[in-house]
Amino acid sequence: MASPTSIKLDEDLKGRLQHLANARRRSAHWLMREAIEQYVDREEKREAFRQDTLRAWEDYQASGLHAPADEVEKWLESWGTDNELPVPACHE
Repeated sequence: MASPTSIKLDEDLKGRLQHLANARRRSAHWLMREAIEQYVDREEKREAFRQDTLRAWEDYQASGLHAPADEVEKWLESWGTDNELPVPACHE
């Protein structure tokens, strides 16, 4: 169930929001809710990526296993070709 939340907007932003709402034939409330939802979705994905990166860095520091950049680049460049290369092996 949704509950009310207030937000303070300066007059310029409030006017811009209302103008856009009118142009889109939506309410300002709908636009704000949509914008907040998109922002939270994007930031959750960004945070998950950041956490994955930190875990990968910790794994590398613990094991030393890595795939050299030149091997990864060659593998990526081969994608979609008739001679697609296998995934590069990890090295210590």
